[in-house]
Amino acid sequence: MNRLRYFNYIEEKLNLLAIRIEKKGKLNILDLHMHSEDFYMHLFNKLFNYKLINLNETLQNVPAIDLQDDTNKIIIQVSATCTKQKIKSALEKKIIEQYSDYTFKFISISKDATKLREKTFKNKYKIAFNPKEDILDILSILIKIKSLEINKQKEIYHFIKDELAGEIDMVKFDSNLATVINILAKENLSYTNHNKIPFEIDKKITHNCLDKAKYLIDKYKIHHNKIKKIYKQFNKLGSNKSLSVLNTISKEYIKHKDITSKDELFFKIIDNITNKILESNNYEEIPIDELEFCVDIIVVDAFILCEIFENPENYNYVITS
Repeated sequence: MNRLRYFNYIEEKLNLLAIRIEKKGKLNILDLHMHSEDFYMHLFNKLFNYKLINLNETLQNVPAIDLQDDTNKIIIQVSATCTKQKIKSALEKKIIEQYSDYTFKFISISKDATKLREKTFKNKYKIAFNPKEDILDILSILIKIKSLEINKQKEIYHFIKDELAGEIDMVKFDSNLATVINILAKENLSYTNHNKIPFEIDKKITHNCLDKAKYLIDKYKIHHNKIKKIYKQFNKLGSNKSLSVLNTISKEYIKHKDITSKDELFFKIIDNITNKILESNNYEEIPIDELEFCVDIIVVDAFILCEIFENPENYNYVITS
């Protein structure tokens, strides 16, 4: 796996864990929160080379503090509640006075903390605390992980895979994407007897500066008519079924349009769609290489159907039978 695939996997799993925490999953919320404390303790020890311990393993319900590192002088509160009042309450706790030479950090494990980092806080006991740097959330953690060199990313990837591979099953959902993949996986996709697709695809590839992705597009565009028939079959299950699949792919493109490299953007869409399918309840498991093959085909088809990437002037999408 390359850095992008390691990062995409990590991003998907951390976001799924956040969703599970926010929805409280199927576990008692206290059990889930305790699990999250341990998870982030180990993650931060690997990510920042901290030496955190979970105080709740020795002292139950320590106010304002969940994790502590006496070597680096850090205390951390891990919380599913992301409000100014939550941090204000922690900073006002009498126990903070004992940590005057420590730094206080707050981890929001389910919600975006961007706006919270812009606020100011009364710091009664003058503990080191900079909201812009010391309030962390999934996004800020992912930014740090994305900057890591590949061996460190690989270490984080294996840790998260070991920790969360089974846990995220609780937030699996049924998806139309998975249904299409289930159908496509049963099709004969050999390279014989395919009609030539007379699209002006090369013009669109050049317009979007796609170099590496061009190989996949040229290779899999011959399956367009096959996908068209599958969508037609799929639509018999309900109106707008195929449209929902294409919209899901289109949303991935829109969400990540700011990626400078369009090749990187193309492959990120593929990786994110693959992860969405893997996390679907109705996905019928097939070998990963077959899954990736099928996802490549439907993303290429979305490109041909003008659902993703910019269209050059006078680009023609030709409907074939």
